[in-house]
Amino acid sequence: MQSRSNRDMIGNHKQLNTLKVSVALLSLIAGCAQAPLRPAVDVPDRLRAGADESLAFIVPARGVQIYECRAKKDQAAEYEWAFVAPEAELFDAYGGRIGKHYAGPHWEANDGSKIVGAVKANSPAPAADAIPWLLLSAKSVGPDGAFSKVTSVQRVSTVGGVAPKTGCSQATAGTQARVDYTADYYFFKRQ
Repeated sequence: MQSRSNRDMIGNHKQLNTLKVSVALLSLIAGCAQAPLRPAVDVPDRLRAGADESLAFIVPARGVQIYECRAKKDQAAEYEWAFVAPEAELFDAYGGRIGKHYAGPHWEANDGSKIVGAVKANSPAPAADAIPWLLLSAKSVGPDGAFSKVTSVQRVSTVGGVAPKTGCSQATAGTQARVDYTADYYFFKRQ
């Protein structure tokens, strides 16, 4: 049989190990709660948020820009790829899915909060084969949550998403093209 002092030492050793594991886990969780720093994107002046707004968070997106082959409005014999809507998933800094982006344009968080945007300004993307950068005003159209206080959105760091250059004709009218894209959405709130 073990003596009482041996049992106490083993018990104290187990408690110490449990405490060490708990401290290590808390340190890991605290470290994960802080998003890694990302370099600021230099945007043209016309895409800057209002002086009374501050950056709330950055949301990477990955999805498609949807286009449809349609007759040109002022030239019925000519056809073009017309923008229909975005369809993308939204992620946190660690790659966890936090919401979606779709027609409207809407951004909807997993908590049900959502905003709808209206384009205020645009600027060509630095890369020729990327959709333009945008500044959009935003208003809440859902319940309170992560996105409900957002007042402006910048779409920056775009890759891809440009309408196809070929394949649209009278024979293909009504067909859709889904073009892959990525972007970072900068969400701003009033101070």
